[in-house]
Amino acid sequence: MAERVLVTGATGFVARQVLAPLAARGFEVHAVSRQPPAGPHWHQADLLDEAGTRALLRDLRPAMLVHAAWYVEHGRFWTAPENRDWLEASTALFAHAAEAGTRRILGLGTCAEYADLAPGSDAPWPETRPIAPATPYGQAKAELARRLAALAEQSGLSWSWARLFLMFGPGEPEGRLVPSVMRALLAGRDAACGSGRPVRDFAATDYLGRALAALADSPVQGPVNVASGEGHAIAAVVGLIGRLAGRPDLIRLGALPDRPGETPSMVADTARLRAGVGFTERHDLEAGLARLLASLTPP
Repeated sequence: MAERVLVTGATGFVARQVLAPLAARGFEVHAVSRQPPAGPHWHQADLLDEAGTRALLRDLRPAMLVHAAWYVEHGRFWTAPENRDWLEASTALFAHAAEAGTRRILGLGTCAEYADLAPGSDAPWPETRPIAPATPYGQAKAELARRLAALAEQSGLSWSWARLFLMFGPGEPEGRLVPSVMRALLAGRDAACGSGRPVRDFAATDYLGRALAALADSPVQGPVNVASGEGHAIAAVVGLIGRLAGRPDLIRLGALPDRPGETPSMVADTARLRAGVGFTERHDLEAGLARLLASLTPP
């Protein structure tokens, strides 16, 4: 009989990409979101309602929990007070899952948990990098990881914490870098950007979904960077989008100011994902951008 796994936030930007890879690995995948059920294994629930969450877990008794739900409204989530609400609701979710017999929990964290500045900041960031989040979002995620580790030690359950870096894919808020540049070019408008000098680790969400499924289906415990492990200057990424869209002439680097205190380089060290988890698929940035662009282009 297939093991049952429950994925929260299943209609979200990242979590929707985890469902099929988990099913391909032989799991009976159940999904929960605030939206009406989209299939036989979909469940509608508000995870901020602790009684409802506890009842759902008691009924399903999943062997594994993949927790992706959070407050992610573009432009607000970094400093929103809802981060505290989701920290407390997620803490309760983990405790009730353990009570219901869940044996493994994978939580989704963020590179924003790490210190912006640290020795060797230009080198890829390993999981041992100091934790010193500068935003309420990063602080809440880091605290939830700490609480999950404490619960695991107390209860004996298996756990892992995926620290995601930059990503792009279907369903991404239009104000973010990649979709905003793509939509401007497709409309024949200038794509205004900053200097493009910062180096970032970009990955397509379908790739990240497969990596997260591999991590969930592994015995690896603790934090794991889930990213491409490759650094690209933002200028190179938007330039590639321009070429794919056939409108490199509309890219306007330097038209917007860079954010004060911008971290020069933010690239994941993915050695633990590769060697520990065994996820060795290489990320193809151009192919991922081309797929997203094609999905936005009118037929």
